[in-house]
Amino acid sequence: MKRATLLERIQSSVRESLRTQERFFSENLESLGRAFDEIVDVLRRGGKLMIIGNGGSAADAQHLAAEFVNRYQEDRPPLPAVALTTDTSALTAIGNDSRFRYVFSRQVEALGNREDLLIAITTSGNSENVLEGLQQAKTMGIRTLVLTGGDGGRALDLADAAIRVSVTDRTPRIQEALLLVEHLLCEWVEGTLFPPLNDSSPEAAGKDEP
Repeated sequence: MKRATLLERIQSSVRESLRTQERFFSENLESLGRAFDEIVDVLRRGGKLMIIGNGGSAADAQHLAAEFVNRYQEDRPPLPAVALTTDTSALTAIGNDSRFRYVFSRQVEALGNREDLLIAITTSGNSENVLEGLQQAKTMGIRTLVLTGGDGGRALDLADAAIRVSVTDRTPRIQEALLLVEHLLCEWVEGTLFPPLNDSSPEAAGKDEP
């Protein structure tokens, strides 16, 4: 393929991605704020975030957990979050001794508590191991939030709440929008739980650090 053609394709993909994100965020800003507030409430109550996903979504789960445990943009105390995609011994043992579909549900059963929140990142909403993880959380009374796209798949029936990029069914565009959602979530949590000392707004004045 000619270089000029490749450059044109890049420009087209960039424009498509920007259109997708602009439309999604303009249509879902309030629902995003409500979902983010629920995560803040979980952390304020002493709960932890458990995050699951496959492939690129597994990388997103690890990325998101690292931002909470370490920092996003501000130096502040660590926040409890764990990606259930990182323990290779647990993943391979469960996959070998049982079935791969249970690699998340088994960990949720072992580590989860009612005050926690399970965040499932799944572009299609139909990954079996993610569905099993959501079902296990539901059985244990653990609230769930799904980050997904398109029609949301079967995950929507199991989730307590969902952030769904429904304006497209193209996987790369969904994943790009969800990555921005994850960054905005980190920004929201840090700004709410750890407002800057020079923040004199009424919202900041009414918030106590955990």
